[in-house]
Parts: sequence; C-alpha cells; structure tokens
Amino acid sequence: MKEVKKIEGTNIFLQECIREIEQAVDLDSITVERAVFGLFFSGVKLSTGQGGLCFTPVKEIPEAVCCPSSAKAMPFSGKLKGRGVRAYLEDIFSENILRRTLGIAALNALSTLVWEKKAHPEYELLLGADAFDEIDVKKYRKSVVVGALVPIIRKLMQENADFHILEKDSRTLKEREMPYYLPPERAGECVPEADLLVITGVTILNDTLPGLLAMAKKDAEILVVGPTASMLPDCLFSKGVTMLGGIQVTKADELLDIISEGGSGYHFFGKYAERTVLRRK
Repeated sequence: MKEVKKIEGTNIFLQECIREIEQAVDLDSITVERAVFGLFFSGVKLSTGQGGLCFTPVKEIPEAVCCPSSAKAMPFSGKLKGRGVRAYLEDIFSENILRRTLGIAALNALSTLVWEKKAHPEYELLLGADAFDEIDVKKYRKSVVVGALVPIIRKLMQENADFHILEKDSRTLKEREMPYYLPPERAGECVPEADLLVITGVTILNDTLPGLLAMAKKDAEILVVGPTASMLPDCLFSKGVTMLGGIQVTKADELLDIISEGGSGYHFFGKYAERTVLRRK
C-alpha cells in the first residue's frame, strides 16, 4: 500500500495522525463524495458518509487567487468529486492554502470514521458542549489566547485576569481588547509563562501550532479549539495539549449545503453538527 508522502518541516503531529488513520482504514477504497469551500467553513463528505470541516482562511485566499497568473491555485476545481481521499491527505502538505484546507477537512472526516470504528477508553468525549464553558479562568495565574477568540477573551476580561492576546491581525480586536494585544513575534515573551494557553485551531492550518506547543510550560492547561481541531487526539495530546474543542458533523450533506451558502455555526449547530470537548479521563 502506498503511504501518504511525508514532507519535512510540516506539522509532525498531522503526519502522526495520518499514520494512525492508515493503520485503521483502507484509504485506497475511500473517495471524497463532495467538497465545498464556504465563507466561514470548508468541508468534505467521504464516500463512507462521514463529514469533516476546516476553517476557511479567507484573509489568505486573495494572495492565492488575486490575478489570472494564479489560475492554478485550485487546479482540481470541477474534479473534486470522486477524488481519492489519499490525494486530499497529500494536499495537507501543499504550499497552497486552499488545498491544505480541504486536506485537513478530509483528515477530520477520516478521524470521525476511525473514532467510530475504535474504542478510546482513555478519553472523555462531551457532545454538544462548549470548550470555553469547561475552562475556569480564575484558576490560572497567567493566560495567553492565540487568536481573536471572543468568548474566552470576554471571560478573562470579566475576571480582570492577567493575560495576553496573540493575533496576526490586530484589526480583529475591539478597542477595549487592545491593551492585552501582542503581535505573534512576541510569543516567546508570554507563552512560556502561561498557565492557561487557549489556541485557535487555525494554527494547525498555518503550521504555527508546533512552535507554540514547544515553548509552552510543561504543566500548562492547553486548549486547542475550532473546526480545524477535530482530528484524532493522540497526535495533539502527546505534544502537550490537554483539551480539544472541535466539531462533529452529524449530517454531512445538509451541513455542506449550509456552508456553501455562507452559513456559520449559528445555522448548523444542533441540527447538522455538534460542538465537542475531548479530554483525558
């Protein structure tokens, strides 16, 4: 059986996740039945029925498709349906952000397939739960939020907590949040001191999560949250993550229909997908 090509310097934990999937299912027998780029989320449905999501990196897309010379940014447009899932996994390690997006969505769909096939007694899965509700911010002396994650930022501000926000685009923050802002290049000043680290799953897509986990203190509480972080947990927990907040697709076709029309979580949670919280027992 051909293995998915490993690319040096990319997210090692994604490679580990793919290896776990390869051992559990026959990838060569699975295709992607549908693939959708949405305004907020992108997703796929596998021929086995499972669906998977990934955050749509809207701010990075114009760089890839802003002019005719980049017409090959998504070379498989019109040919995504029926394409082998192994090819999607290869795309995770592409330099093309669009191909990586659907690749991670396929990885998350495969993770659901494997999770359904195999028991995971070491983990507790909370379906329909919000990861931010599981965090008591008062317990932590210093906190760092990576990304403009409004619910946890609001909680930290309400508690007058000692925290920083690392965010690439400061325009996504409100004026009252700016005193807590630090640009990403200053992560080394605050991440190693954080007792609580809340990280957007977009860091999986842009390949910055490994560096953040490497500089985190050993006993920190580390939550990775978002649709992109909906993969098999071992590869992330082995690198220090203590909680995952993801999304489980329950009705793939209906969900893809919604996101293809610009829908967000407000339109599909409780109907076609559920928030999940995953942690060790």
